[in-house]
Amino acid sequence: MQADSSATDPYKILGVSRTATADEIHAAFRKLAKKHHPDLNPGNAAAEQKFKAAAAAHDLLTDAEKRAQFDRGEINAEGQPNERQFYRQYAEGAQGARYRRAAPEGGGFDDIFADLFRQAQAQGGNGGGGRAGGGGAGGMKLRGENLDASLTIPFLEAALGGTRQLVLPDGDKVEITIPPGVDDGQVLRMRGKGHAGWNGGPPGDALIEISVVPHAFFRREGNDIHFDLPVTVAEAALGGRVTVPTLTGPVSMAVPHSDAGKVLRLKGKGIPAHGNRPAGDLYATLKLVIGKMDDALEQALRDWAARHDIDPRAGLVR
Repeated sequence: MQADSSATDPYKILGVSRTATADEIHAAFRKLAKKHHPDLNPGNAAAEQKFKAAAAAHDLLTDAEKRAQFDRGEINAEGQPNERQFYRQYAEGAQGARYRRAAPEGGGFDDIFADLFRQAQAQGGNGGGGRAGGGGAGGMKLRGENLDASLTIPFLEAALGGTRQLVLPDGDKVEITIPPGVDDGQVLRMRGKGHAGWNGGPPGDALIEISVVPHAFFRREGNDIHFDLPVTVAEAALGGRVTVPTLTGPVSMAVPHSDAGKVLRLKGKGIPAHGNRPAGDLYATLKLVIGKMDDALEQALRDWAARHDIDPRAGLVR
């Protein structure tokens, strides 16, 4: 007969509904396992019992055939039609190894135990004896935790790339390669530079979050660079060549007769090409600078205005 008691009903043990999906069952077990696993609660018999109950409930409900038989009342909460103890299969065996079960398809037990033992390692525990002599989780090799760090770099270094010496939070000194065009907030991965693995497992990675200091006048939009280029009245009116800044140094650029606000492009002078990414462009928006007016310039402009009846705002007022 199907048990209704919350002490034995696998649905109630896991805290899920009878229509719960496999993912929901797995997530519920993961949550309980992280809370009650014996390696995280050394010497706590109550937590050990709760873990064993959750493991047994998970084992039954993630087996589609057994779950269907239980729902039909053909088997009891022990997963068997006989009188065997519900949790015997979990209580027998060496400590640590008795909690290791072959996961059903999609069960993801390796992920669960990896989380558990990383958590236990972070708490400084010795696994309650379950990992003694390299025997934790039945000798399971676990990848080390990733290590988070941050690095602040100037705009030009982010745009052009380079190398930096960085001291990680664990005290290790590393040389980090900054690729051209790294974005503010981008995370660079240094493989194998994280925390050591567990039980002979591989080390984690160092994840370096980049912060980019804004430039005084350059602005980045994708792989293109934009800035305002001041020009005099004569340069805007007569045109000519002017010296303009770029990411790699000043260059000469032709400025045609132009109005203020005209955008000129220097092809390939934006973020450098990298990998399969082409180089960006540099865009200069002309900004008219009147400067100091003298009598000669003022008279010349008055004479010019008198000879040319131009209304630049025509069409704005109807």
